[in-house]
Amino acid sequence: MGIDRTGHIGAQSRPDHALTQTLSRGVAAVVAAVVLGVAPALHAAEDVRTAHGISTFGDLKYGPDAPLDYVNLDAPKGGEISEWAFGGFDTMNPYTIKGRAAALSTVMLEGLMEGTADEVGAAYCLLCDTIEYPEDRSWVIFTLRPEAQFSDGSPVTAADVQFSYETFLAKGLSSFRAVLAQQVESAEVLDERRIKFSFKADYPKRDLIQSVGGLPVFSKADFEAKGRDLEATSLDPFLGSGPYLFDRMDVGTRIIYRRNPDYWGRDLPKNRGRHNFDRIRIEYFGDYDAAFEGFKGGAYTFRNEASSLIWATRYDFPALLNGWVKKDELANGNVASGQAYIINLRREKFQDPRVREAIALMFNFEWSNASLFYGLYERVNSFWENSELEATGLPSPEELAILEPLADLLPPGVLDQEPVMAPVSGERQLDRKNLRRASALLDEAGWAVGNDGIRRNEKGETLRVEMLNDSQTFDRVFNPFIENLRALGVDATLNRVDDAQMTNRTRSHDFDILTGHLGQDLIPGSELLQVFGSESTGDAFNLMGLQSEAVDQIITQIIAAQSSEEIKVGARALDRVLRAYRFWVPQWYKDTHTVAYYDMFEHPEALPPYALGELDFWWYNAEKAAKLKAAGALN
Repeated sequence: MGIDRTGHIGAQSRPDHALTQTLSRGVAAVVAAVVLGVAPALHAAEDVRTAHGISTFGDLKYGPDAPLDYVNLDAPKGGEISEWAFGGFDTMNPYTIKGRAAALSTVMLEGLMEGTADEVGAAYCLLCDTIEYPEDRSWVIFTLRPEAQFSDGSPVTAADVQFSYETFLAKGLSSFRAVLAQQVESAEVLDERRIKFSFKADYPKRDLIQSVGGLPVFSKADFEAKGRDLEATSLDPFLGSGPYLFDRMDVGTRIIYRRNPDYWGRDLPKNRGRHNFDRIRIEYFGDYDAAFEGFKGGAYTFRNEASSLIWATRYDFPALLNGWVKKDELANGNVASGQAYIINLRREKFQDPRVREAIALMFNFEWSNASLFYGLYERVNSFWENSELEATGLPSPEELAILEPLADLLPPGVLDQEPVMAPVSGERQLDRKNLRRASALLDEAGWAVGNDGIRRNEKGETLRVEMLNDSQTFDRVFNPFIENLRALGVDATLNRVDDAQMTNRTRSHDFDILTGHLGQDLIPGSELLQVFGSESTGDAFNLMGLQSEAVDQIITQIIAAQSSEEIKVGARALDRVLRAYRFWVPQWYKDTHTVAYYDMFEHPEALPPYALGELDFWWYNAEKAAKLKAAGALN
């Protein structure tokens, strides 16, 4: 599991997540990270390893003093980069279900360890200097760097790490607390700079060090002095140890962070060529069109384009035509975001899988891609789309070894059929073949068509489906889907709400269908319990409210996997089962970043596979910026 330093769930092509997708991919949950350490003197009988990092499988790519391959080691510092975010914000605390957190509201926080953008499953010491752990990874000792300090100059101590762990254990989101309690037996301060985490004997140890090592570290003194509460909203930013500080805000409309010139870690080898901008500014807009107009006018300077319509038809404005703005497509090696219409299984009307299948048949991706998206997208089919973890063909013997013992718990077809694929439609918006199939499914499920053309069950209840949407730009995608559902006899409606309502209704599970993101990691682990586990249906991460004993058991096996091959097999088996439940209507993805920016930013020629990194390792060209300002290109 990993906490996205934005404090938000990542996304691919939803306008309200256009900013958060640009940082390293966190997982759809505010969760955990990485921790290490062990004292040889205390464990002389064990084969204790001392290291600067750890990898789930295989060796680390980088040595303790090696810089990252994908950065410009001589990148200049300076300037400002600005992006946009959707809606507004009313809190600087993303770890509570209350309020809507500002973008990048945890950018000032660091963990004991962090990963890289060109490896999977690796974590390197950041706040820690070394980690010590036995071969079985049953415990870890982190030794903190003596120079590590918070931005107020106070040292980062083992007591701060223990306090942060205990705070998340007591105050974190319920599904995260439950997982953390299953993983960690204790967190013991050994001295001012050393802390030992001991793990539960019966929990798989494969990546627990990475999990605790990525936990954000708070200042205990700051929390206590200010009476902070992790479950309460607050506009008082966290005190952290990271390279950026909060600068100023206009609540709900703008927030600015500034680079800390006294950042303790600025000279670490793995920080060379990173954190190059003096300021990061986020401008909020109420709708997607307004945000695009703002970019055209120079209100902000970097845009990760999520609208195929705009990308294909509206990048002809003067600032681009005269060379002030660059438009580019950059490779994206991440697993697809798993963007989909998500069906709320908590609703009685969606309990019958035939109803869910019928609904999915009415979304015509092929027509949408040709008519609305200019052919820019591919269809999502898998929770691991764009990776080798995607299930294909009939189950392999290795997959069957996982699935067959669960035969009585599985949806039909998992054992002897190819995985469920998204429906394929024809060139017309309403595909008649799929309409006939969907009609038959609803007839079988007891939803008969009345004289008014609306389907009702034996109780006389109409099959009413409300689509929840918070983006005006997305209406053009929802409306044809709704029209097709109405042709089926479904009383389908579109309810566009503001961002605050969307947040509240999502968290309270007050929806029929909404758009969400269910894509998973290349090394899936305990975060699967948050997204798909039966005990997490009360949280916002298990959006569809899935409860499946078979899924729970397969996740347990994936968490316990001891090799990359075992993980692949487990993920493919899980992918088959999840797809067979039909709780989503898969949407689309693209394997490129479509970006536009004012021509004063530069990046390494070869970007790493797992991050665009514009806020991490891009840089500002002061000479180019001066020319743009002289030409009147920027506000």
